[in-house]
Amino acid sequence: MPNIKSAKKAIRSDAKKLVQNLRAKRTMKDLEKKVRTGGEGSAESLSSAYKAIDKAAKIGVIKKNTASRKKSRLAKAVGKVNS
Repeated sequence: MPNIKSAKKAIRSDAKKLVQNLRAKRTMKDLEKKVRTGGEGSAESLSSAYKAIDKAAKIGVIKKNTASRKKSRLAKAVGKVNS
């Protein structure tokens, strides 16, 4: 257990960041899965998946290029489903 005040604060802030990061990652993965498996409403859910991916990249859960790659692959998957 830390004795220094700043170390105690770091533990508290790390716990809050962990919750935020896990929530963003879980949301992103759930929406990705919904787009890939959903047949009819996948074009509409693609927009919400893009939003979740962009938010995850913005807060640093995933890198910018990873976000771009995920969005590209989702768009490609939706294109295959619709054609």
